[in-house]
Amino acid sequence: QVQLVESGGGLVQAGGSLRLSCAASGRTFSINVMGWFRQAPGKEREFVAGITWGGAPTFYTDSVKGRFTILRDDAKNTVYLQMNSLKPEDTAVYFCAAAPFATRDGKFYNSWGQGTQVTVSS
Repeated sequence: QVQLVESGGGLVQAGGSLRLSCAASGRTFSINVMGWFRQAPGKEREFVAGITWGGAPTFYTDSVKGRFTILRDDAKNTVYLQMNSLKPEDTAVYFCAAAPFATRDGKFYNSWGQGTQVTVSS
């Protein structure tokens, strides 16, 4: 089992920045990809960004390209989501998740954190 714990959410004004963290523990050797997802009220969960664990490739949904950056610290088993130029439409609960291969499809992610709220005011 892999345990994931997110932190770093909060309230920020439009144009501001936040950095989310996701600390992994347990069977971290089984992780190949870490992803960030978000779910806004009344909307379906959507993929935001992913990064290969121990490798370089990153991938993003179009709406956050150029504004969000996914980073990892292998020594700390932690993945970050640096979010800049935030917009009100970025408001959502953000979740990190672990998958055995690179995918944007949430159904293939088999470990999930509890989520952290990000609210962007206009």
